[in-house]
Amino acid sequence: MLVILVATTVTGLPIGASMIVSSIFYLFMAGRDVGLAAENVLNGVFGNFVALAVPLFIFAANIMNAGKVSDRLLTFALAVVGRMPGGLAQVNILTSLIFSGMSGSAISDAAGVGKVITGMMMKDGRYPPGFAGAMTATSAVVGPIFPPSIPMVFYALISSTSVGALFLGGVVPAILVCTVLAVAVMIMAKVRGFPVEDAIPWRAFPMVFLRALPALLMPVILLGGIYSGAFTPTEAAAVSAFYALLLASFAYRVLGPRELFQVVLSTVRTTAVVTLILCGAFIFNYVITVERVPQAVFALFEGMDLNVVTFLLLLNLLYLAMGCVLDVSTIMLVVTPLFIPTAAAMGIDLNHLGIVLVFNMMIGLITPPYGILLFIIKALNGIPVAEMIRETWIFLALLIAVLLLLTFVPAISLWLPRAAGML
Repeated sequence: MLVILVATTVTGLPIGASMIVSSIFYLFMAGRDVGLAAENVLNGVFGNFVALAVPLFIFAANIMNAGKVSDRLLTFALAVVGRMPGGLAQVNILTSLIFSGMSGSAISDAAGVGKVITGMMMKDGRYPPGFAGAMTATSAVVGPIFPPSIPMVFYALISSTSVGALFLGGVVPAILVCTVLAVAVMIMAKVRGFPVEDAIPWRAFPMVFLRALPALLMPVILLGGIYSGAFTPTEAAAVSAFYALLLASFAYRVLGPRELFQVVLSTVRTTAVVTLILCGAFIFNYVITVERVPQAVFALFEGMDLNVVTFLLLLNLLYLAMGCVLDVSTIMLVVTPLFIPTAAAMGIDLNHLGIVLVFNMMIGLITPPYGILLFIIKALNGIPVAEMIRETWIFLALLIAVLLLLTFVPAISLWLPRAAGML
């Protein structure tokens, strides 16, 4: 099964289809009912209420990108932090944090607001193109850490943890990441002589704030509804999609029928890709369970006599390595189920583990040679990947330092869910 999985993937077959093909081959060779493949797909996808959140969050993010909401968020961020050293880079970080409260996707962040801010940073030679692209890709990493988060929805699916607790657990780590990046930019701005932007007068701030307020309210409504008990995280995804539609169509009046059709089309295409991977993962994970692979993994680690610290360190190293060559969906849905039983048996809080693994995989999005966010920035802004890689290493080092802090200080990610009574 594994040989067929690798062979079909290498030949260009989508990973979801490869998992389905290889798993059906296993069922056939093991003498099991091949109809189990369809049963697992139907029960996994159509019988799972949490999975419905994924296309809804994708739809909301696509509306925000198409509706030019990012322009108002950029103006607001410029008014707040533009006067700081490395002003536009600071705007980049703050805008990514705000936009992450709407999209739940690093790729949506980089493709939407990232394209605009990268162009602003490069204009008139303010910042080197490589630095501008690397900054945009790095700040987009915050997207799936701050709620809502599509990877966290995936993790909740496979670990039976609470989506709401995971969302709340990502708030402090996301703010920590942004703070570390902001301090680093301030230091780099002074060392490299990056420009300070013209400050927007404070008397103009109320109008700038009011123009951005409808967009800024989206994460407030989303999180407030979840934690007040007004709706579930999946229902929150529907609310966010509906609110984004009202915002772009009526409040800002930038989304007409033609644009809406393109948004729906893009959402259907992305959802189809994600659902295919989910289908493959459900069958693949059935095979892994039948073959008792998680128990074998646990026995392996038990035989190595690892403590919790060593286990988490090795897991991080493994995920950092996989993040260089594999996409987030593959790692989350195929590899992660192998380690969840072991982590639970060792007494590791699965909510804490989810935050750590999601952040780890986000680092993979800017890690060479795969670094999909770097390639997205190249496609949108024409910046050579090699230039961005030269500027990315310092940011990678900072992110890995934060990753280690989150790994070995669980209270950072668990304090807020516990304070809210969700753990």
